[in-house]
Amino acid sequence: MRAATETGAGARPAAAGRPAPIWDADGPWIVREPALDPRRLGLAESVFALANGHLGLRGNLDEGEPRAIAGTYLNGFHETLPPARAAPDRRCREADQFIVNVTDGKLIRLLVEDEPLDVSSGRLERHERSLDMRTGQLTRELVWTTRTGRPVRVTTRRLVSLRMHSVAAISYEVEALGAPSRIALQSNLLANPLDEGGAGRGAAGPVLVPRLSALDDLRVVLAHTTARSGLSLAAGMDHVVESESAPLTRTTCEPDLGRVTLSAMLTPGRPLRLVKLLAYHWSADESVEWLRDQVDASLQNALAEGFDGLARMQADDLHAYWRRTRLDVDGDPELARALRFAQFQLVQAATGTDARAIAATGLTGPAHDGHVFWDTEAYVLPVLAYSQPHVARDALRWRHSTLGAARRRARRLGLSGAVFPWRTIDGAECSDYWPAATAALHLNADIARAVALYADVTLDEEFEREAGVELLVETARLWAGYGHHGEDGRFHIERVTGPDEYSALEDDNAYTNLMARDNMRFAADASERHPAIAAALGVDADEVAAWRRAAAAMALPYDARRGVHQQSAGSTDLERWDFARTAPDEYPLHAGRHSIELYRRQVVKQADLVMAVFTCPGAFGAEGARRAFEYYEELTVRDSPLSASMQAIVAAEVGHTELAYDYLREAALSDLEDLAGDIGAGLHMASLAGGLLAAIAGLAGLRRTPAGLAFRPRLPAALSRLAFPVVFRGRRLVVEVLPGEARYRLDPGDGPMDIEHWGEPVRLERAAVRPIPPAPPLPEPRQPAGRAPRRRVVR
Repeated sequence: MRAATETGAGARPAAAGRPAPIWDADGPWIVREPALDPRRLGLAESVFALANGHLGLRGNLDEGEPRAIAGTYLNGFHETLPPARAAPDRRCREADQFIVNVTDGKLIRLLVEDEPLDVSSGRLERHERSLDMRTGQLTRELVWTTRTGRPVRVTTRRLVSLRMHSVAAISYEVEALGAPSRIALQSNLLANPLDEGGAGRGAAGPVLVPRLSALDDLRVVLAHTTARSGLSLAAGMDHVVESESAPLTRTTCEPDLGRVTLSAMLTPGRPLRLVKLLAYHWSADESVEWLRDQVDASLQNALAEGFDGLARMQADDLHAYWRRTRLDVDGDPELARALRFAQFQLVQAATGTDARAIAATGLTGPAHDGHVFWDTEAYVLPVLAYSQPHVARDALRWRHSTLGAARRRARRLGLSGAVFPWRTIDGAECSDYWPAATAALHLNADIARAVALYADVTLDEEFEREAGVELLVETARLWAGYGHHGEDGRFHIERVTGPDEYSALEDDNAYTNLMARDNMRFAADASERHPAIAAALGVDADEVAAWRRAAAAMALPYDARRGVHQQSAGSTDLERWDFARTAPDEYPLHAGRHSIELYRRQVVKQADLVMAVFTCPGAFGAEGARRAFEYYEELTVRDSPLSASMQAIVAAEVGHTELAYDYLREAALSDLEDLAGDIGAGLHMASLAGGLLAAIAGLAGLRRTPAGLAFRPRLPAALSRLAFPVVFRGRRLVVEVLPGEARYRLDPGDGPMDIEHWGEPVRLERAAVRPIPPAPPLPEPRQPAGRAPRRRVVR
């Protein structure tokens, strides 16, 4: 065995003229860009985005140009396109919503003598940016010389507060090098940038309608209302100047622009520091005057702390976060940093959502229009439930807040219960391609599974009473009404689309059926635990019995001739895709092939039945799970970043540990290395969470069984250690996996806990150590031609 780099399907070669992103190695805590590369501005803007669940700032340069996508986002703040621009069939798309690029407060422009700092002119001697995941700060350091030969050093630090959710702060320090220089700084607050045609996708004219503007000394507040969705926001900035001499300042204010300009003579060795404080508030109900007052109050609090106080607060909060949740990997520094990055992005996406959604890209970019998909419940919430359960609860409360819209959508579709939207911001369906959206009803069971997992992990009866039971009941009613008992005595769910979007309108999709089965069981159990709430929802004993009968009779298609479970009824009889004649540049297939070519052949975009092996443990048996994994491995092309993590988990479960490691690396590195070539518009929160799942549920084998938490850990040869905490029912369990043994340790003061280790019951009073059985000898599965995962180690 030798270390090597091998390109496989996961590498997704960079587009012509775009270099593969390479970050300087500086331990697991730092993502460092050693030099500015204009060809990957979008990638850096996404990776260096800072957020707190309420407010997100893309990693744009301070001066604002050059840029790929300027972005400042508020969670849930959106606009809608006019009806003429939306889908004509309102039974599919109910609204065309998109996240708005709101008022930009990041802009700080520097003029040296008479030349503006511009990285594409003059001479850029040095340019480095680094994201420190311990402090939550983005630091930029550059040395730039004007065309007339006047050098300056600029150092900026930026943060978005995890504690004061409306607040962001920038420290901008400029120093003359060599000779005294007169400089001017312009700090802007800009809405509706003219060169972007407004502040949102497809907008005909400005999205933000000016409502209020105010200035006071070095403070400016602007308030706007969206043209169609009727949401209001106020954004404000204030400043502190630290200089050896009092600079000349001027503050101006227009409806869409606030600006503070200062001029100073800089002496070498005596830098000027400008601290810029930002605050953002928005509402669907509150007046712009009230929002302005909130911004003023937030700015005053931020002034009281100052940048250094906010920075200490941020470091303290992240220190506490890492102490509670940190996952460690030894033996692969690249993987260790990628998993640390994934954890950092999840805390940025979910911390201050205020019971709002966690979008597919968080608040890192406008990809997918800022919509929420099934990814959140299927990938992100399982990680949060075991690490930050209160955050998972808030995301589920947001789903519950949209239940009324889901009930109304079900009525429009002639269905029972609730039908949640495939993609949305406020609960309205924003997709009009119904075969891969409306028909993907598994979303409703994904939500139910997340509800059941959270309730099980926390025993949060208040949540169950206020939201959980109702979510489970209404989704169970969907399945009971949509499916039917056939003449064969089985319960069938027909004409649906599973996670694999290269198949659509299938009968008895295994993933959907099994998830619906569990959904109905969850609802029955919850109704019996909370009979008064169930009765208030109209649930009676007959309905509970009907759910249990349907769940017990659920069809699970099986191909007896091939000895493998079918992704859907008859799917293994379809013609196989001709992988040998598919060129590498034809992937992803959906980019160049019509759905009619894909739907009638055996080719899998992302793990579907294989995902069911993980989400519905015990449905296939050990041998059935192995045969299913190996069969679908030959068909899965991973044209979705969601696939690799699920393949990693199930590969580990069935004994292909080294292959699981390959897929784990692909899942974890997909964003940092831009494997799909699309990170310029925002990060993939589900893929990042999937990398963490692949480590915890894959290599460590975490599962929930009736007896408690179960683990089947085993490390690949390249790793020497995996360690992580799991929060379960008020206890914190630390799991440490080594090459030959697993160690389990409860936090001091926690009560005893029952777990399983490779099927052996273990009573944990404080700590236990158990041996890990060796991996069984298995032939390595095959992948479609050219679609094997890239490998760090050639075997």
